[in-house]
Amino acid sequence: MGQDHIRYDILAQDALRGVIRKVLSEVAATGSLPADHHFFITFLTQAPGVRISQFLKSKYPEQMTIVVQHQFWDLKVTETYFEIGLSFSDKPEKLTVPFASVRGFYDPSVNFELEFDVAAVEEQEDQGAEITAYPIASADEIQIVGEEKKDGEAKPAGSVVSLDAFRKKN
Repeated sequence: MGQDHIRYDILAQDALRGVIRKVLSEVAATGSLPADHHFFITFLTQAPGVRISQFLKSKYPEQMTIVVQHQFWDLKVTETYFEIGLSFSDKPEKLTVPFASVRGFYDPSVNFELEFDVAAVEEQEDQGAEITAYPIASADEIQIVGEEKKDGEAKPAGSVVSLDAFRKKN
């Protein structure tokens, strides 16, 4: 079998996250859940873009599951994340959850469940992201896009820059 250069696995997960986005958008528009529907949403608390209080981070250092049912407020949904107000031990909290951090979505009223492969934050950090930076050339300097000639041999222009230098140190 050939190598999947299209990455169907990633496309399928993005499409299924679109289901969650659509459902939450409809709930945000109406302000309530239809009939007996309610949701259990599990997400990684240390994932990039997740915003929760220090109290919740200390209580749920890796992942947490929220229940969207009777008492929630200020549900806002964007293309990449949702914000919601929930109560934890009678204390109101505002959470921001990127869809990319969601590991699971379950609606027990209809037995509908989605699970996602989300790399743990430690795994993401271990991989060390790199980006190639290409200098901007004038129209006179462009020979082949992204390459420059040196000693008659084509060599890639630019250099590899590690993003580790720009990450916050905890």
